[in-house]
Amino acid sequence: MHTKYRAALFDLDGTLTQSGEGIMKSFRYAFEKMHLELDDNADLSVIIGPPLKGSFALFGVPEDRLDEAVITYRERYNTIGKYENTPYEGIEELLRRLKEDGISLYVATSKPEPMAKDILEHFSLDQYFDEIAGATFDGSRDTKKDVILYLMEKAGFNDNAVMVGDTEFDIIGAHETGLDAIGVEWGYGTYESMHNAKPIGIAATMDELYALITNE
Repeated sequence: MHTKYRAALFDLDGTLTQSGEGIMKSFRYAFEKMHLELDDNADLSVIIGPPLKGSFALFGVPEDRLDEAVITYRERYNTIGKYENTPYEGIEELLRRLKEDGISLYVATSKPEPMAKDILEHFSLDQYFDEIAGATFDGSRDTKKDVILYLMEKAGFNDNAVMVGDTEFDIIGAHETGLDAIGVEWGYGTYESMHNAKPIGIAATMDELYALITNE
């Protein structure tokens, strides 16, 4: 089958899986354990997608305690939070269809790579991806741009690829590496923020996403 793109890169949180519960509970856990204040009504949806350290800074964690906050967050997330999570309905069927069409599939996430692999294996989604790439614990590969560039070098694909994600950070990261991007409405970013980042399209359903990737 002739398709518009030879490769598709997928974000994880908010794109492949509905992971907000575990992330937000672990975020609050860090504040509680560190005796820091966090408004009970704070909108934590904005922390899903961007690098974790920046999210803690956004909510007022002092710079000299950011590393502590990340470590404390992972105490809960690594054992409980990562499983407070579920794949979006229809995502596995979409991946299967794209794979059958001959499109190479990758994961590009700001989540640490070992965690991303563990989650995808847990839900048996890892079988659809040629490579799963995420952030490193030492901070050398942290932003979406860093992860995409790493994937491009490792997997050897060029600009004949598209990034799929639910926030403007996915779209901006794609543009910074010369790739097209597609937004999805079922995640944690807003339509307006994605639209302003100028993707080639924003999908409301799995069928719409399939059509945007394959140009059907």
